[in-house]
Amino acid sequence: MYNLLITAAQLQALQAQGTPCAVLDCSFDLMKPELADGFFASERIAGALPAHLDKDLSTHQPGQAVNGGRHPLPQREIVAQWLGHLGIHNGMQIVVYDRNKGHYCGRLWWMLKWLGHEAVAVLDGGLQAWQDAGGALASGPATPVSSPARFELKAPLRQLVLTDTVSAALGQATQTVVDARAGARYRGEVEPLDPVAGHIPGALNRPFTENFTEDGRFKSPEQLKAEWRKVLAGRPASSVVHHCGSGVTAVPNLIAMELAGFGPTALYAGSWSEWCRTPGLPCAQG
Repeated sequence: MYNLLITAAQLQALQAQGTPCAVLDCSFDLMKPELADGFFASERIAGALPAHLDKDLSTHQPGQAVNGGRHPLPQREIVAQWLGHLGIHNGMQIVVYDRNKGHYCGRLWWMLKWLGHEAVAVLDGGLQAWQDAGGALASGPATPVSSPARFELKAPLRQLVLTDTVSAALGQATQTVVDARAGARYRGEVEPLDPVAGHIPGALNRPFTENFTEDGRFKSPEQLKAEWRKVLAGRPASSVVHHCGSGVTAVPNLIAMELAGFGPTALYAGSWSEWCRTPGLPCAQG
């Protein structure tokens, strides 16, 4: 079972062995969401299923949302139904990937852990690593699913934190907020997506892109451990709550901490886009 990362060669071996496996393509562009369907149709891993950030991994129906912000999580039951419609069941090894150097697929990795599914892994290096390994590719529209399955919910394996909890623990030693956005957005110098620029007071800044090598693979566990120790500066890893703009690109930080051996940490999925829209909450700059 792979529950964190999987290499292209390891995925090829699973497929050759006939291991029940589902591969999902999470390719996206935050600034141009309309491109996502085209990404999938143009080139993907053969047999992969589409996982669209706006349509599948978020909900824009207030009654179905768990949290606020730009990409609210759908209720767990809704996600389980979607997986079942894709023919995915609990007995499968699930692999998620994108063509964006790991920026988006972590969202689905985290959601599956939240649904209680342990056997889910990020394809290290994404579509490019699969191509380099000579993996089979496909194009064109998605193939309709012939046999739906039942995906059963289990106890969450990762912690979701909501705005009230983050706000109540602000400034306390029991909580270390880590912001995964680029430094300029964290400092409030630019803000391309949300109505207010800045960050949650007291939050540390670790841009999620710093977890990757140039080819979109995660850095070694040893390197990540050294870098994260420097970020935390003595603060307990167990106190960390990750966030970003809308709960998507914070996940590579969470995965990196697990790769480094720090264990699971919490995700504030509403992130800055919910925080800065919530009346009465403090915002900092600089």
